[in-house]
Amino acid sequence: MLFGRILSVLTPLTMIPSIVYCLMFTPKEATMGDLYRIIYFHIPCAWVATLAFFISFVFSIDYLAKRKPVYDSIAHRSSEAGLVFCVLATITGSIFATYTWGSPWNWDPRETSIVFLLMIYIAYLLLRWLIEDRDKKAAISAGYSIIAFLATPFLVFVMPRITSSLHPEQVGGLGLTRPMLYGVFGMLAGFTFLYLWILSLSQRLDMEEI
Repeated sequence: MLFGRILSVLTPLTMIPSIVYCLMFTPKEATMGDLYRIIYFHIPCAWVATLAFFISFVFSIDYLAKRKPVYDSIAHRSSEAGLVFCVLATITGSIFATYTWGSPWNWDPRETSIVFLLMIYIAYLLLRWLIEDRDKKAAISAGYSIIAFLATPFLVFVMPRITSSLHPEQVGGLGLTRPMLYGVFGMLAGFTFLYLWILSLSQRLDMEEI
């Protein structure tokens, strides 16, 4: 596929320079020093996880409307990718928390909401694994994916703000300078291309099996 080939070029062209820039050329943060560089990976992972769950939501709706196997494949593989990036966001967040707040896990509202989000999408994959009939699996998991994503805005944006949180509410809360923000945006682009490339490859493999 042409789209996949384009992504196979864009991904390294974006990620490699961005990683080099973030690790070697951005200035140290005033209070955290080099530790803050973990956010160059944490923020993109969290963004891609949310994007992937949204793509799964959209194609789940498409599947229920048109019953095309390709839409089920995209929804499924996007949820898988989203779960992986959500785990990576949790790991990088725990590393940040260890050195900033003294513990890798504090049951902060943001951390608690991520636990719920992980459980929801792990259950989605278990549901697909348990149902053998392909059409029934696609229809039921599509309905589940739609309901699951409707809970995502509450877990990601509302729940962490209901009570006081150690987690900064926005990137600006980290005190990043303009060169640091350039690094964040570069990594956001790189991780987005990486996700789309992974999705393209996995979905193409699914179509070869159908």
